[in-house]
Amino acid sequence: MSKPPPGTPAPVDEIHWPSLIAAVASITAVGIAIGLGLPLLSIIMEKRGVAPTLIGLNSAMAGLASMAAAPFTTKFAHRHGVAPTMLLAIVFAAASALGFYYITNFWLWFPLRIIFHGAITVLFILSEFWINATAPPNRRGFVLGIYGTVLSLGFASGPLLFSILGSEGLLPFAVGAGVILLSAIPIFLARDESPVLDEKPERHFMRYVFLVPTATAAVFIFGAVESGGLSLFPIFGTRAGFTESQAALLLTVMGIGNFIFQIPLGMLSDRVKDRRTVLSALTLIGFVGALFLPMLVESWFLMALVLLFWGGCVSGLYTVGLSHLGSRLQGADLAAANAAFVFSYAVGTVAGPQAVGAAMDVTGNNGFAWAIAGFFGLYVVLTLVRIVLNPKRP
Repeated sequence: MSKPPPGTPAPVDEIHWPSLIAAVASITAVGIAIGLGLPLLSIIMEKRGVAPTLIGLNSAMAGLASMAAAPFTTKFAHRHGVAPTMLLAIVFAAASALGFYYITNFWLWFPLRIIFHGAITVLFILSEFWINATAPPNRRGFVLGIYGTVLSLGFASGPLLFSILGSEGLLPFAVGAGVILLSAIPIFLARDESPVLDEKPERHFMRYVFLVPTATAAVFIFGAVESGGLSLFPIFGTRAGFTESQAALLLTVMGIGNFIFQIPLGMLSDRVKDRRTVLSALTLIGFVGALFLPMLVESWFLMALVLLFWGGCVSGLYTVGLSHLGSRLQGADLAAANAAFVFSYAVGTVAGPQAVGAAMDVTGNNGFAWAIAGFFGLYVVLTLVRIVLNPKRP
């Protein structure tokens, strides 16, 4: 029996493990690198006396680099191949990670940030395309749930590594670069199984942002709520009367919910006819949960319980949104749409903290909850309108 061409979707029930392992290895490296790198670089800049405004500006390069790299990733992968492009991105990401240690000029950290996060974005896009293209259709949500779980674990492992390694010397940078380089092994071994992009995307990149709007809007909301929440929840919590450690523990509880809900929500999305209904339900839960946050500040345990489930539902927007994208498109269109998906996430990570911070400045501490509820409310309206007016469209 002849072997199917590379990138051929697996049979209905069969999970193609080499492809899954390669994509998971890539996203694990992404999660750990970001989770370790963000606090590491911020602490080092603070120790060197860099002003908080400039630290924030340097950190913002991550989102801008993602938005810049996303439109070109699919074209580059079409020309050079998915696996070779990912391997090249790994080399650039690892080299720039080490570069932060050897290059001490603060202003040179701006182009370094662009290189590092641009390469990480390429890995993000192509690993998601790889796993979406080869996942069995009726188990796509489950497979992407595994993917999302490992990504969450990577994000959680990064800060843990930072707490162990500290910020002194070469070691934290070497560990970060080493983790990135290790992800090249399963990708190289599965290189012949990577999806083949035989043709270029037919549409302009920005068309893909609106081609499956319920998916790209979901990840925009997720990026906005995640980045805005992580950035400003400690301020909301301490102003509400919690200690810094209590506020930090609440974020940890939310991260646990993010971790444990990915696979169950992915499996749920496999069992429903239209994943848009799941996305609408998740955002409705997010909307109601956000509105209740100011009422929960009297009890840390009640707040923790709500955030456990609320955080899990919020994280499902990414997994289910990605599953919805994969169920609607294939080939070059899917690769370009995956790039648009990551682009939308990056836009959300830039917009979220700005909107939440502005709401807190204008309306006080509860503005944190109102702004997040506003993001969810907009999405609920979008999905319900599309389901009612366009029941057969994505």
